[in-house]
Amino acid sequence: MTHLFSRNRRQLVLGAGAIGVLPWLAGCGQSGQGFAGIDITGADYATGFALTDHNGQMRTLADFRGKAVVIFFGFTQCPDVCPTSMSEMAQARELLGADGERLQGLFVSIDPERDTPEIMKEYMAAFDPSFLALYSAPGELPELAKRFRIYYKKVPGATPTSYSMDHTAGSYVYDPQGRVRLYHRYGTGAQALADDIRKLLAGA
Repeated sequence: MTHLFSRNRRQLVLGAGAIGVLPWLAGCGQSGQGFAGIDITGADYATGFALTDHNGQMRTLADFRGKAVVIFFGFTQCPDVCPTSMSEMAQARELLGADGERLQGLFVSIDPERDTPEIMKEYMAAFDPSFLALYSAPGELPELAKRFRIYYKKVPGATPTSYSMDHTAGSYVYDPQGRVRLYHRYGTGAQALADDIRKLLAGA
């Protein structure tokens, strides 16, 4: 199992780098603000969603107007990449000080078969109680992933329920007006994320 997780982690990191190239192909340019993340302002993908949170409430980007939003796609049984990314998101919120109240962290499950609302709520609480986990019906997940240019694939395990998931390992960042602005590759770090969010909150 350890070997499997190690292999998946390498694939996830490679996936993060691969999708990081896509915004350039889409023709989105730099804004001149010196962001650490990839500037995808004006992108025609990852523009919105309508998903249920772990409290059973339907959510859209409009619910978080006035806040910077960071969205990460993952699964709660992820051994390393997902908890690392969520921890960095929580650290970024702390680094923002009082402005941390204007950061909304969102975790979108790519494993709706196992990620129940109860499990996801507990998972979010381990990082920051203000963060929300979102999910779609299994049949709707492929279309959602397509609209966000997210890759995911089930990797069989020793038993039917012990499978893992390969997936894109980066985060989308939205400004307080709900516009997708940045793509942060896996491993960019909490400080870089906090610095970029501070710029977006200031109107960059």
